[in-house]
Amino acid sequence: MSVENIKELFKKNNIEELILHSEEISDTVIHAAKLLGCEPKQIAKTMSFVVYDNPIVIVSSGDSKIDNSKYKAYFKTKAKMIPFNEVERITGHTPGGICPFALNEGVRVYLDISLKRFDIIYTGGGDEHTTIKVNIEQLERYSNYTEWIDICNGWNN
Repeated sequence: MSVENIKELFKKNNIEELILHSEEISDTVIHAAKLLGCEPKQIAKTMSFVVYDNPIVIVSSGDSKIDNSKYKAYFKTKAKMIPFNEVERITGHTPGGICPFALNEGVRVYLDISLKRFDIIYTGGGDEHTTIKVNIEQLERYSNYTEWIDICNGWNN
């Protein structure tokens, strides 16, 4: 259902050509980059967390890592990922395909500044066979993001 919700959102906005489907699995940054022929850092990874019982997703570049100190300073709590077996129920997307589009109601989206250095990025598309190719403006518009944050390290400007 997750991929169908994304297709519906993108069709409604006349951007369904941004949805890429493959028979090969693109469930990790490395798999997706190899499949798409791009650098791993251009793969936008979407990680799901719980902050004070509220689900959130953080979208960051493929070469970044959550900095626990920055996370705690921003959210005022330790990073607590949504358990693997709960991700789909809570976010609406399967692990390996989670993305910032067509999420379940109440899931807030945060975009990490590590993404701002790219013209084009690739996000998950709801399952491990679907990828979304977007520019930053499209990412902002269709993800209904809450705000840009700076909580990752390991990436190069």
